Amino acid sequence: MYDLLFQSAWDTVRELTADPHHLGARVGLLGVLHTWGQTLCHHPHVHCVVSGGGLACAPDGRVQQPYQWLSCRPGYFLPVEVLSRLFRGKFLAGMRAAYNAGQLG
Repeated sequence: MYDLLFQSAWDTVRELTADPHHLGARVGLLGVLHTWGQTLCHHPHVHCVVSGGGLACAPDGRVQQPYQWLSCRPGYFLPVEVLSRLFRGKFLAGMRAAYNAGQLG
């Protein structure tokens, strides 16, 4: 499940930032797994540090040459509603696939 959590987060950020409507760039991401919440309950989640821009890319994510840095708009990275819906869809699809493959009990 932790791998699915990281993969869903990365795929979501990569897909949205490659879209020219949002940024049109290949960004960098550093993810950190937290398995506990503030009340010390089991609450697995990932915190991500994402670069504030990236290398210009085609909509499929291939970096274009010559290299060109594209910065995100000041004070704004990605729309939260779009980000959360896309992540949820990717995570649930991954869970469904794992269940269908007999990897979940």
